[in-house]
Amino acid sequence: MDNSLKEYFVIIAPAVNDRVAEHIEFLARVSEKTAKRLLNEMIAGVRSLKTLPYRNPLYNRPYLPLDKYRYLIVFNRFRIVYQIDGDYVFVDDIQDCRQDDDKSILIT
Repeated sequence: MDNSLKEYFVIIAPAVNDRVAEHIEFLARVSEKTAKRLLNEMIAGVRSLKTLPYRNPLYNRPYLPLDKYRYLIVFNRFRIVYQIDGDYVFVDDIQDCRQDDDKSILIT
């Protein structure tokens, strides 16, 4: 199969869903319109991983295995961190880029 036509299964970690819900709820208190826009951009970003997960740069940090993760920036400040394993894309974290790395779900 041509990789340009390949579709991946995208799986989002439960902790990521919780984190996104917190961001959306917080933002909705300030601006419901902006919160909806953030949610739509996150959904679009995650959906784009179904067909083009390799287009984004590697996410290498000292506490992570080398070349395991990639990332996608959405809404100019949220980093979707994911890994590709065969036919699957696992979204393991969504980070507010303004926060320190110690808030990462990936640190165990």
